[in-house]
Amino acid sequence: MIDIEATRVELGKLREKIEKAADALHLPVLEEELAELKEEMNAPEFWNDLERSTAVNRKVSQIEGKLNHVASLYTRADDIDAMLMLLEEEPDDDMGDECANEVETLNSDAEALELETLMRGEYDGCDAILSLHAGAGGTEAQDWTQMLYRMYTRYCERHGYKVTVNDILDGDEAGLKSVTFQVEGMNAYGFLRSERGVHRLVRISPFDSNARRHTSFSSLDVAPIMDNDADFEINMEEVRVDTYRAGGAGGQHVNRTDSAVRMTHIPTGIVAQCQNERSQIQNREVCLRILKSRLLELREREKEAQMADIKGEMKKIEWGSQIRSYVFQPYTMVKDHRTNFESGNVDDVMDGNLDGFITAFLKMQ
Repeated sequence: MIDIEATRVELGKLREKIEKAADALHLPVLEEELAELKEEMNAPEFWNDLERSTAVNRKVSQIEGKLNHVASLYTRADDIDAMLMLLEEEPDDDMGDECANEVETLNSDAEALELETLMRGEYDGCDAILSLHAGAGGTEAQDWTQMLYRMYTRYCERHGYKVTVNDILDGDEAGLKSVTFQVEGMNAYGFLRSERGVHRLVRISPFDSNARRHTSFSSLDVAPIMDNDADFEINMEEVRVDTYRAGGAGGQHVNRTDSAVRMTHIPTGIVAQCQNERSQIQNREVCLRILKSRLLELREREKEAQMADIKGEMKKIEWGSQIRSYVFQPYTMVKDHRTNFESGNVDDVMDGNLDGFITAFLKMQ
């Protein structure tokens, strides 16, 4: 039988957690912004600008999602309180079990709301471009890159994010040499930016006939996709554009025309490429978007580095730094070297359960 008084105390703590998170979200400011956006949507010429209307619609959806989330948590807390009152009057084991489950679920959702309050970066609400690249190690590293790609797609499935592959390069024997994919969903960049860096695998290689233990590396780059990039232009005179024949399975134009596009930003050496769209024009558009995202992400990292210098800190979260180790043998453990958060359930992590690692990183920041 449920302990009514203990559950009531727990519910009180949950209410405090919800109220604290709601205050951090500045709900009155969000409501005012929502009213302004809806007023803009009512303007006769609003739908003439497709890019702006799409951005506004998305922003409205995000704000309404936050407001509805908070409101639903308060309502569910009230429902649990009502259930506790009924249980006091007439004890019922089934209702008690249901009440306990509701408290557990509410606690989980309240923690998710807390995470939303940590989305304070200018681009945290944006979609994201992720790029995985195999490090040295040949087939072993390429197989590890494919395993990481599966891990991140599983994470996206768990959180309802949409994944679109922009460019993929198969390994020589197995796995992937590289893959670039777009992740669409609320706060996609805000959560996934914590995964940027080098991921290290230690295991007995299935490709080694002597069953020796190997260490492999794969790097992940994460960049935001801006809703409106009108204020961020690229001088195309500084960009070299190459076209080439796409590889892999696809439609009738794949392997027959130079539809794939590669753009190189000469001053920085940043490269973006896309081959998965049907035409060269579409690939150019996607490629330019990826290039802009990577240049924006570079600019943000430079700002972070300047702030670190001002504070007298040196935080190595940049490209090329090892952030996490995944050990399969002789024991099983995944450990984040920045936060020291770790998990002994490697299979669960590889199936996309990254919430603990991402939460620890956001709280550390």
